[in-house]
Amino acid sequence: MKKLLILGSTGSIGKQTLDVIRNSPGKFKIVGLACNANVKLLEEQIKEFKPKFVCVNNQELEFKSGNTKVLYGENGLLELIRKADYDLAVLAIVGAAGLRPAIEIIHAGKSIALATKEVMVLAGKLVNEEIKKKNKELQKKGKPLIRLFPIDSEHSAIWQSLASGQHKEIEKIFLTCSGGPFRNKTTEELQGLTAEDALRHPTWNMGKRITIDSATLMNKGFEVIEAKWLFDVQTSQIEVIIHPQSILHSAVMFKDGSVIGQFSLPDMRLPIQYALSYPERFKNSFPRLSFAQMKTLTFDSPDMNKFPCLKYGLEAATTGGTLATVINAADEIAVRLFLDNKIKFPDIANIIGKTMRKHKNIQNPTLGEILKTDTWARETAMKISNDLKIK
Repeated sequence: MKKLLILGSTGSIGKQTLDVIRNSPGKFKIVGLACNANVKLLEEQIKEFKPKFVCVNNQELEFKSGNTKVLYGENGLLELIRKADYDLAVLAIVGAAGLRPAIEIIHAGKSIALATKEVMVLAGKLVNEEIKKKNKELQKKGKPLIRLFPIDSEHSAIWQSLASGQHKEIEKIFLTCSGGPFRNKTTEELQGLTAEDALRHPTWNMGKRITIDSATLMNKGFEVIEAKWLFDVQTSQIEVIIHPQSILHSAVMFKDGSVIGQFSLPDMRLPIQYALSYPERFKNSFPRLSFAQMKTLTFDSPDMNKFPCLKYGLEAATTGGTLATVINAADEIAVRLFLDNKIKFPDIANIIGKTMRKHKNIQNPTLGEILKTDTWARETAMKISNDLKIK
């Protein structure tokens, strides 16, 4: 039985992870849960799964925990990671807040099922170096090595497709993208779109920020950066393809011209389950894909003039250093302002682009420099938003 920590248990990925576990009785044991503030749902999860530890961000929140030990705040989360006895941590904490926990999990010598893309966006090179260093230590002790198991449907699809060849045989990665709800809108129509419009994603049920990022294609820019570090490829080897039906989740072309892809219905529980069950595949009751019912699968190139956030992501992936940290932080600020109806949809890209141009990039940053850059970018993005005379 595999022992799990689920960090971000009350969010979209956390809830779907628990559904996967319900569908695999006897396969997993939850030893720890962590959430931000949804203690009502956390109470239900404690009652059902009986973890040894839980961690909540806000110590002022009151809830029933039974015999479960309760920890609070960032220090409590790091203590949970250090003290709990687990095999795999599901990291689904939203945004840059997931970076310190990721590093702590690595230092604890544990593998990660990674849903928080900001970990690799902000610090992909650093994370890989920390894993390499820790694995040398673990290897000497004869202990299991650390692995990163991607939960994003696209990165899981790439990971699965790569099993058909060797790394040196990769020619190109096709990173698919639904195109979001606005792919057929004109530049003029984008001006009047609201947060409510953007939150109506055509194929996926996700959290608010990632849904807005899907609408701007910023999410796909982040995924390019993530793929670069997860699979050790150059940005030039990654091609983003618009695929509105979200049936092909990504593919790999090998040097002989063969293309291997992963197809399924758009259901995040599938990549979650594979990350948890690897190297096995568990039977489940999730809906199956029928090619006979698929009338049309279409593919197209993204319009980076209409959706410049993707272009910013590609630039950050190519440039490296702290530029990716900047676009992530600026995006968090801009998306929050858009959700609060304080800026227009195109202003998200405007704020990100202007913040990027003000930044002096740092190659090979330390964790401290990454976190300092994150703070600077958030402050700068807010100043830029004020300059736009947001009311």
